[in-house]
Amino acid sequence: MANETHLDRTDFAILRLLTKDAWLSNKQIAAAVGLAPSSCHERIKSLRARGVLLGAHAEVNLEAIGLALEAVLFVQLGKLEAGAVDDFVKSTAAIPEVRSVFLVSGRSDLIVDVAVRDMQHLKEIISKHFNRHDVVLRVETSVVFDSRRQHSLP
Repeated sequence: MANETHLDRTDFAILRLLTKDAWLSNKQIAAAVGLAPSSCHERIKSLRARGVLLGAHAEVNLEAIGLALEAVLFVQLGKLEAGAVDDFVKSTAAIPEVRSVFLVSGRSDLIVDVAVRDMQHLKEIISKHFNRHDVVLRVETSVVFDSRRQHSLP
């Protein structure tokens, strides 16, 4: 968020509604926050223009599309030069099976969430994109048995 971005209660109300259901119509949002639809539309345009509202995304049942296995990779890097780390994070985020990449402190340098078809697919992803990369020291993998995601604002 930009340093000069001022958000009022109405902006936060709009953001809360959209984080719960991005498919709400402008008319529904306007009614919920007590604005005219045209004013609400302008507010949403402004939130996008100021870089506060970055996008809207559909939540997909991964199993329904053949991605029955989710795993979290804990990646330890050997070379921590800024350029090498940035390049590796960027290339990791571009892998189609990667859902999230977090550059973190602690024992691991990256935490990577992946969705794959099965264990063989997971093995291929780790082998092709991580184990063969010269910046990677070690990859520890945890299979996700169940998860809950929260999309609302804190």
